[in-house]
Amino acid sequence: MPGAREEASRATTSFDEGTTFPASPPAERAGFIEIHDIMPATALMNIMIGAARKAGRSLARDFGEVENLQVSVKGPGNFVSAADHKAEEIIYRELEKARPGYGFLMEERGEIAGVDKSHRWIVDPLDGTTNFLHGLPLFAISIGLEREGQLVAGVVYNPILDELFTAEKGKGAYLNDRRRLRVAARKSVADALITIGIPHLGRPDHGRFLKELPGVMKEVAGVRRTGSAALDLAWTAAGRFDAYWERGISPWDMAAGIVLVREAGGCVSDFSGGGTMLESSEVLATNSVLQKGLLALIGAGPARA
Repeated sequence: MPGAREEASRATTSFDEGTTFPASPPAERAGFIEIHDIMPATALMNIMIGAARKAGRSLARDFGEVENLQVSVKGPGNFVSAADHKAEEIIYRELEKARPGYGFLMEERGEIAGVDKSHRWIVDPLDGTTNFLHGLPLFAISIGLEREGQLVAGVVYNPILDELFTAEKGKGAYLNDRRRLRVAARKSVADALITIGIPHLGRPDHGRFLKELPGVMKEVAGVRRTGSAALDLAWTAAGRFDAYWERGISPWDMAAGIVLVREAGGCVSDFSGGGTMLESSEVLATNSVLQKGLLALIGAGPARA
């Protein structure tokens, strides 16, 4: 007769409107806590997951079409723009229906004031648009919730890899509902694999970045670039990367990921070691041991308490 843990692994998780999704298998790789905790099933998290998965199904369908459009003369640019807007519309409808009155900050729609001034959704329906455009499966939906000016919940979902990263303040961070996440525990910058954002066409600070990067490259084990800030933060929370830093990043790119890293035991700061990431458009995410050394490497000086 199967035990309780085996039965739990075959269970399904229920969401709004009677939709069910298969539960995910327990963790099998390093980088996750080998305790097969089940994510606390709060009403708030169910709402956020339901919206992300619904938009994810739309993006997954469109991603298949984008791959076919790569060989066309016209190219997939207009199609991708439509896919982005469609995903945002799905998320907006789902969240507005479940929590009427909450405000929004969205990449496409911008700021939408709500009757409830204490809550605000911060949403990027397609983070990693260039990857999506080129048929690379490294993109994500990012949904964060701000309460009284504090980030309290986050969901990052890659519908192609079917990886759902979730976190709620005080309740931990999880991958696919039952893999409890922890940031990597490396203590030496020389052993760290870091991921970064690189300014490109239309983005400022090219010169500053080219001055900063050589100093970082010679001190760390490796440097990577995924093309999605939301995934960079989620993968840092999962211990796949030891750190992530970027300038010129928008609130909707990082709001959900900030909650993920914090709930996975990590530190997230601006480049002065403070907490003004959304306002300053800069972010460093890592563990508490590496933070000071990495801040010094990117020219910010020591971290503040």
